[in-house]
Amino acid sequence: MHTGDPDSEVCGVLVSLTVEPDTVKEAKRRKASLIVAHHPLIWTPLASLRRDDPCAALCLALAEANIACYSAHTNLDVVREGVSHCLGKVLEIEDMHPLLPVEHARLVKLVTFVPPDYLEILRTAVCDAGAGKIGDYTECTFSAPGTGTFKPAATADPFSGRKGVLNSEPELRFETLVPKVRLDRVLRAMFEVHPYEEPAYDIIALENPDPETGLGARGRLKAGISLGRFAEDVRSRLRTDHVRVAGELKRKVQQVAVIGGSGGSELKRVPRDVDVVVTGDVKYHEGLEARQRGLAVIDAGHEITERPIVPVLAQYLRKRCKGLRVYAYAEPQLFKIVTK
Repeated sequence: MHTGDPDSEVCGVLVSLTVEPDTVKEAKRRKASLIVAHHPLIWTPLASLRRDDPCAALCLALAEANIACYSAHTNLDVVREGVSHCLGKVLEIEDMHPLLPVEHARLVKLVTFVPPDYLEILRTAVCDAGAGKIGDYTECTFSAPGTGTFKPAATADPFSGRKGVLNSEPELRFETLVPKVRLDRVLRAMFEVHPYEEPAYDIIALENPDPETGLGARGRLKAGISLGRFAEDVRSRLRTDHVRVAGELKRKVQQVAVIGGSGGSELKRVPRDVDVVVTGDVKYHEGLEARQRGLAVIDAGHEITERPIVPVLAQYLRKRCKGLRVYAYAEPQLFKIVTK
């Protein structure tokens, strides 16, 4: 959260791409007490709150109107149903999955020990919470028998065994993979069903990247078409005046990648079996290097490639917060095209 009181009551939400003066006016008009934006309100630390500074003036305006502001930025860029996935849906790209792994999105291994009769209960609980997925396979776990020892204190309430003496019980070692971002939820599920008063468990850090999380998305078109035709489809579906294209317009493309927002710096990381990337903010030399690698690029603009997330995020909040007033705000396009 950028501004506002975390404990304040939310009576209405305005979802937008960016926070601008017109966004604040629209929030006031809608009587929304919270703005949820993709772009952060505060990008660099503020040294002062002066009205002649645009960002500081926005913060003051929000404070005066008692409107809180929350930003979902880089997390929304890498989550599976986030910015790039929504862009790909608009472009009717099929079989989408994350394009580029992100360093901080890793898997961990959860290991715990349970009585044999509780194995299926535990497996169901943690897998329903997000553990045990490997590609197209779910409920991927491993178990092996062993013997556990424990000596309960007088104040303990053991599931089995006697207090004050060393007990030995047959157990199963249970382990499964968990995306690190879902670990808290998986652990809560484990504790809810585990029969032991003090479950023993290990969290083992892995180098395996989380395949469900990544920057951008990739997939394929239903049928191969010319780059020029696809560029026109992009322009039309994104409802923009123009797009920039680097590549031979007559070449056939079918394997497509999308990076919502600014993706020019990531083009060198795109796999070579991708035919074309749709993104924004591509610099001259970035486009030149991509073309030399045989990668076509369609630059539809930063904000244009991010706009599809706004109505999707608004709908998500409506479903999760029943009865809450949620509005999607489409702010005017920043750059206009001037022709003769």
